[in-house]
Order: sequence, then C-alpha cells, then structure tokens
Amino acid sequence: MEQSAITPFALPADVIALIPMRNVVLFPHVLMPITVGRVRSVATIQHALQSKTPIGIVLQKDPAADAPGFEALCSIGTVANVVRHIASEDGTHHAVCLGVERFRIEEIIEGYPFIAARIKRIQEAESYTTHIEALSLQLRERAIEILSLLPGVPAELAHALQATRAPSDLADITASLLDTEIVEKQKLLETIDIEQRLQSVLQILTRRIEVLRLSQEIGERTKEQMEDRERKFLLREQLKAIQKELGEEGGNDQEIAKLSEAIVNAGMPNDIEEQTRKELQRLQRMPGASSEYSMLHTYLEWMTELPWRLPEEKPIDLNNAREILEADHFGLGRIKQRIIEFLAVQKLKPQGRAPILCFVGPPGVGKTSLGQSIARALQRPFVRVSLGGVHDEAEMRGHRRTYVGAMPGNIMQGLRKAGARNCVMMLDEIDKMTASAHGDPSAALLEILDPEQNSTFRDNYLGVPFDLSRVIFIATANVIDPITPPVRDRMEIIDLPGYTQEEKLQIALRYLVQRQSEANGLQTDQCILTPGALQSIVENYTREAGVRQFEREIGRVMRHAALRIAQGEQQEIRVDAAELEIILGPKKFEHELALLSDLPGVATGLAWTPVGGDILFIEATKVNGSGRLILTGQLGDVMKESAQAALTLVKARASDLNIPASAFEGIDVHLHVPAGAIPKDGPSAGVAMFIALASLFTNRLVRHDVAMTGEISLRGLVMPVGGIKEKILAAQRAGITTVLLPARNQKDLYDVPETTRQAIRFVFLETADDAIQAAMSQADHQPALTAPD
Repeated sequence: MEQSAITPFALPADVIALIPMRNVVLFPHVLMPITVGRVRSVATIQHALQSKTPIGIVLQKDPAADAPGFEALCSIGTVANVVRHIASEDGTHHAVCLGVERFRIEEIIEGYPFIAARIKRIQEAESYTTHIEALSLQLRERAIEILSLLPGVPAELAHALQATRAPSDLADITASLLDTEIVEKQKLLETIDIEQRLQSVLQILTRRIEVLRLSQEIGERTKEQMEDRERKFLLREQLKAIQKELGEEGGNDQEIAKLSEAIVNAGMPNDIEEQTRKELQRLQRMPGASSEYSMLHTYLEWMTELPWRLPEEKPIDLNNAREILEADHFGLGRIKQRIIEFLAVQKLKPQGRAPILCFVGPPGVGKTSLGQSIARALQRPFVRVSLGGVHDEAEMRGHRRTYVGAMPGNIMQGLRKAGARNCVMMLDEIDKMTASAHGDPSAALLEILDPEQNSTFRDNYLGVPFDLSRVIFIATANVIDPITPPVRDRMEIIDLPGYTQEEKLQIALRYLVQRQSEANGLQTDQCILTPGALQSIVENYTREAGVRQFEREIGRVMRHAALRIAQGEQQEIRVDAAELEIILGPKKFEHELALLSDLPGVATGLAWTPVGGDILFIEATKVNGSGRLILTGQLGDVMKESAQAALTLVKARASDLNIPASAFEGIDVHLHVPAGAIPKDGPSAGVAMFIALASLFTNRLVRHDVAMTGEISLRGLVMPVGGIKEKILAAQRAGITTVLLPARNQKDLYDVPETTRQAIRFVFLETADDAIQAAMSQADHQPALTAPD
C-alpha cells in the first residue's frame, strides 16, 4: 500500500468523509468491493486509512456528474469501514468496504480535500413483532431458494443467511444479492421501517425467483433441443455414410434446401404447409434413384408454384374499362354495358361473389377477346382453359398420385400458369365437353362454378383444398343446348349473335387490316384495301356470322402484296374490288336469289345454325304415285313432322286456295331441302314448307326477295321461333329485302341493329293466310313455250 500525501484531519463526531458512487449501493452488514478514481474520492480513502475512521458510501443521482454537490447526492447512505485497499498503477484505487449502518446527510462541510458531510446516524429497532419474524422466516427461505437457482454461488453464502437472525440484517444482506435496478436498491436502502423493507425485498425476490425458474426451464428445453438436433445430425451423417457404401448417395441436399425455401415463400395455409413439410421429409429420406422420388419431387414443385397468397388488388377505373372495350371491340353495345355493370359491382364490393358470365355465339364474334378485355380492365392476369373435347372428369379434378404420369386438373394448371389466385380464367368451348365411361367433366364444373363451394375446391392430385373464390370465371360456348341444366343454372348467359355487313366492314377498317399488315411484315401504307374491296370480300368470299374467315381472306391479300413488294415490283399497292378475283380467285359465294328457278314450289326459309344464321331453300314437286309424302335432305324428326303438318294444312285449305280435290289424287309429293349432306332439324321451316306446297298446288310463284321463318299449327296459326337476329342477318347477307316473321317474335327485333331494320321490310304473321298474301305472287305461273322442232 503506497504512502499517502494527505495530512489526516480530525473530523467532528457527526462529520464523515463521503465517497459518491455512480452505480453502487452498499447495504449495512454487507462486504462489497468498490473502485474509485476521482481525486476527492481517492482523498477520502487515504483519509480513512490514515485516521482509521469510517467513510460514508452514498449514491449520486446523476451518474454522469463528476463533482456532485448536496443536491446531486441521495439523502441516505451507508457508514462503512475500509477493510482492505489496493492502489493500481493506472491511478485507480480498489477498496473492500463493510457496511455498518445507515445515515442521513444533513449538510455538506466545505474546506476539506474530500467531500465531508454532517450526518445523522439511523438506528435500527431491536425489538420485532411476530409479523416481522414471520416475514423474516419467509424471506430466508426464498433467499436460500434463489441461491440454489443461481449458478456458481458458494455454499458459505447460504450458511451465512441461515446464521443471520436479525430481520433488518437479513433484509439488507438479501437486498444486496438481488439482480435489480440500482434505483430500486436505493429505495430499499431508504426504507427505514423494517416490516416494509422485508415486504419490499420479499416481493422483488419472489419475482426474481419466477424469472429464474422460467429461465432455467427455457435453458433445459434449449439444451434438450440442441441435444436432439445433434443426435439427428449424427444419425443423418451415419445414414449418408451407409447410403454411400450402398451406392445410393443422392446428393439431393441442394434440391431439398430449395424446396424448403420455396415452401416458406409460397404463403400456404398452416395446415397445408405442415402436410407439405411431411412430404418433404419423406423426399429427404428417399434415395435419388427411387422411382417415387421424381413423382414426389414433382408434387412438391406443384405445391410451391401455386399462387396460395392473394395479391393486392388494383382499383378498377370504369372510364378506362370503357376505353378498353371500345378500343378492342366494335358494336356489341348491350354486351359492353353488361360488362361495365359487372366491373362496377366488382369495384363497389371487391370481396363479393362475382356472377359467372357465359358468352354464347358463333365462332369469330369475339367471345375470347371480350374475356381478355375484362382482364385488362381489372388489371389481372388472363388464362384460357380449353374444354373442347374434354371427356374425363380427371381432366378437371386431376388424377390421383397413385397413377403413373398423374397431373393436376386443367383448373389448377391454369392457375399455375396465371400465377395469381385472383386471375380471370376463361373456360373456352364449355359446350364441347362430353361424358364418357371415365365420368362426366361437367359434374366437376358444378363445384368449380359454385361460389358456395369453390372456396374449398380439392384437386385429386394435390389432395388439399384450394380457394377458387377470388377467380373470375368466364365461359364461352357456340350453342347453349349441350350444356347441362345444372351447369347452365350457375352461369349468366350473354348472347353474341353475329355481325352485320356494316359492322364487319368497320371491324376490318379498325382492326383486321392493321393486324394482318403487321402479321405479314407490311407497313400501314404499303398495302391499302379500299372499302369497296373489303365489302366485296364480305359479300363474295365469306359467309359467316363472325369475322374469322374474313380475316383469313384479308391475310391472303396481304401476302400477295408482300410478295410483290419483296420482289421489288411495287412499294405501295392499292387493292380495289375489281382486283380481288386475280388475288383470291373466282367468287366463292353468289346471291342465292340468282340460283332460284322460275318455277312454283320453291320457297326461301331462314335457319339457325351453331355458326350463325343461314337461308334454306324448300323445293316441292309432284309426280305420279299413290299419295305418299317423300322427304329428302337429311331432315330430322321435327322437320319431317313440320312437312306432314304443312301438307295436311294445304289439303285442309284446298277450297280456300282454289285447289281442286282431284289435285291430290294419284300423285306423290316430294319435298327436298338442298345441301343434303348437312343434317337439318327444327320447327322453323314450317311456314316455308307450307308456302312451297301451296305454291306447287296453286301454280303460283313465290317472290324471290322474300324469306320466312316460323312454325305452323294445323289450325293455320304461325307460332314463334328462336334465333331471330341470326336469321335476319343471314337474310341481309343473302340480299333478301322482305322477311316474314311470326307476330309474337316482333319483340326480338330489339336486338337487331338499326341499319338492318332499315334495310329490310318485316311482315308479321298471325296465320298461314298472312304468309300466302305476303309471299306469293297473285298471277298463276305460265310455263315458257318451246319452239317446234
């Protein structure tokens, strides 16, 4: 111990030298080491050693203060004796102090090289109540318990606690052992009342015991997990060594790690992720050469690549949606309005269950492109699932994984391709599905298209439920009849009947010409098709409800132009209607009116087909025979019955039509519908058959510019039929100027374009007599005279 240069001072009995501590609280009867480095604190230590007097250990309120005054010191501290002192080479002093008793600072005494203060010593009570003794007993038990939970505590400390009998001493010693905040310890030091001090220390001690117990349990569990992990690691290493010796080393750790990371990022529900983890563990245990390894690996790839997580939906802009529909499609006003209404409901109620739209119409009218426009307006991915020719239920629900080459169904494949759970999915050609021995795929559609059920759709391959409720399904069909009634009931049917010639011309000018120019490598101004040329292509080279063949013919013209430009013959080509025969060849279609012979017994009917409307010729003639009715032209049962009803009605009205009764004797009536290779059926030809037979027996011609449709009854009433818009458009394409319709079909003209209604005269029929007056000429037919030989 180095010699001090401080002259010892004789201090009054109530004055003591102080050492302010930054983060140390010394309790009475506790031995504690302290370290001091400030000059005045070192002077206090040296004074105490030379004068052999006690010092005062007191906590300063602000640890950052280097020269604390009276206000910066806590009011209560501990009188302590310096038991041992060591001075370090770096100037710091280390001392071991033994707390004696509490004191209260009354004032700071100036004039000393150390901090000196007048104090008042606080005496402890020597008599204790039974409650204090009970608290003391409880505190001793808890203190010994906490010592057992702390690692590295010497046994002598527990013996010291057992030997401490004074409650105040026990409270102070226990408080010094607590691992708590320094402010809380100072509060315990300032608690003079023994009972209150015991309760405070007991509360803190109880809380610390619970924390230590929990920490010990966590430590034990962690240790067990570490031991289990080490054991599994050792077993895996041994398994690898065994597989290596057997030549089954797969080296698939990297693949397993990728799959594990993909499972984490997939966003699966917890129960599905747990099941997928089990399959991954199975894969990890399999040798890479196993046949089941690749199957299970493919399954896990499917599970991780499906869009389990719902993406953030973008707001719907109805004005932008209108612009998209107008830019992509010409006409279709009512259909566009329905789509805008559909999008408006989606905007107001994004979580609502959207209706399933089904676009029904002939090929080439824009059903698929309408679905793409809806996806663009919603800013969602679009995926098309073709159902044409699907005849196995497994193609919708997937195959079970027990089969070799098993795959998920078309729905899950489409979702994986789209990459989003809220995509727009088009079920194309839904009317082309057929049932077979493998099941009915339309039955699987019942769950897929039902908003009440598709939130838990289960694919047989995946074996887990998948939520399809946020997918917007749109179906397309050419004909509604083949769709089963339960499936039809789940969809809202929207008809797309076909385009008029004017609409086709506008579609070509706005879309088709430019698209075919780009497809054939031409600039917009390198090949110009005049409106007359386009009109000629529509009339003479195509006969369809849509524009698909029309676009092909435009493509042929563009390829002809591309050839001439590539050969350097011309740089700009203008194609008029007169040049089409050179490019496209002879006209493929003529106006059927030109084909009509000037003979009675021929009438023009209107028919509906899956590819749009068409005109139909009914030819009737009579030959010698026994009164039979001969029907040819691949007529169905309904048309055969219509022909029989028409003949019966002509016979019943014979007197009104001035037909002698003998006209039906000794003859056979032959009724033929040309294009005999095409099957035909339906009730719409009833009026046309009646007019053809009436013309035959009255020898009066049927007007060439008149076409008709409608069903007749034996009472002579004209019954309504369907497909009116398609039939009227077909009549316009064929050059018909007058159309006879059942009176009850007058309401269907609302769907016919205004230009078509202006171009055609409509006659509405209540009875068969109305049809005779409108369709047949008044004069009898006179056969042409032949020149004599």
